[in-house]
Amino acid sequence: MRFRHLAYVTLMALALAGCNDTLDSATSVDLSSVKNKVEQPLPDHILADMSKRGMDRNSPIMIRILKEEGVMEIWKAKTNNRFDKIAEYKICAWSGRLGPKVKEGDRQAPEGFYNLSPANLNPNSKYYLAINTGFPNRYDAANGRSGANLMIHGACSSSGCYSMTDQQVLEIYAFARDAFKGGQKSIELEAFPFRMTAENMVRHRLSPNYDFWKMLKVGYDNFEVTKRPPEVEVCEKKYVFNQQSDGPFSPAGKCPAMSTPPALTVALAAYDKDYQADYDRAMKKYSDVAWYDPTEAERKAIVAKQRAGHDLAYAPTGSALAAGKMMKVTELETLMARQSNLPTTSPTAMAGMTGSIRTTTGNIGAQTAGPAAGDAPTLAAAAIPANVPVPTENPLAYAQAPVETAQNLPPKKPPFWKFWAKE
Repeated sequence: MRFRHLAYVTLMALALAGCNDTLDSATSVDLSSVKNKVEQPLPDHILADMSKRGMDRNSPIMIRILKEEGVMEIWKAKTNNRFDKIAEYKICAWSGRLGPKVKEGDRQAPEGFYNLSPANLNPNSKYYLAINTGFPNRYDAANGRSGANLMIHGACSSSGCYSMTDQQVLEIYAFARDAFKGGQKSIELEAFPFRMTAENMVRHRLSPNYDFWKMLKVGYDNFEVTKRPPEVEVCEKKYVFNQQSDGPFSPAGKCPAMSTPPALTVALAAYDKDYQADYDRAMKKYSDVAWYDPTEAERKAIVAKQRAGHDLAYAPTGSALAAGKMMKVTELETLMARQSNLPTTSPTAMAGMTGSIRTTTGNIGAQTAGPAAGDAPTLAAAAIPANVPVPTENPLAYAQAPVETAQNLPPKKPPFWKFWAKE
């Protein structure tokens, strides 16, 4: 079991390292040569890559975040209206653990689907440059979730944000700026706990966030099938994706009569068939084990151990893949049950995973999959090793982006299915 876990983490680390070596070149930028960070052009090698892939410099983009892998991806539209990944960055710091942000002060980084407008760009951030994620969105507000100033920003210091190096955020900001200059009204930000593959869903099947992640996976699947950001609506306090409807969507109200475009239904069915076969194989592989999601303190402890005596300025919050581990289901259940009964002031409880266990398995592609009542993570700040810098709250000099409403959402784009099906 230990060997299998080590092999898994090693393979994941190598895969991530390979991606970042080829795509994350922002660390080579000399910031002292940047005269105007707000208008700094993208590097020549990225512009050349765009041209080679049939992308216009000002074509639309999508941003995708994968927490566990510690990756932020930039996807860009090609001339055929499909999106392709043009850049990938290793997230420098994110606080909390896997799972959505629920309330102010929980140190969680948001998960979900967010619309970014030009107003979300902050050229005057105290953290070099910043992009407001737009948390809380319509889904968050309908579910009573609270928080403000949740950003993608520089300085590699996070308290509920996704923090990058200054060199990285310089490029990310430029991607967004150029897309808005090209006429894009709203950039979709998709934040996921991990790549939503069958194996990853099986590994995390005991998480109290599992039902919430099932709902996010529907949007993830829609993008994987179409390579276009899905049209996102909220009704009955849940996300719905790429739905045709004659009636309005109300975040807390009853969903109108809706249907999935026929061509998309066929494509999703084929995708789900392959996914289900992979899920069944993964269940056999991991039938007696599941993943322990590490706390932020446990991630930082790994960094401190590996970099003792060295500069910890980069990636101070560590990797969830390196700090987590596979455990026997019975042992994990016992550990979680024991920790959930400890006083909240207990160091052991504060450093460990708490919350109820959800054992749902099986097909997770249903459009109607919604959040469970208990999907909020139970999070407590763990004791931080003395030699690891602790990020402070973000006093960003930038007003919170407005919560999405029917009034302030960008104008509707042409219906997704009217051009997707014919291409």
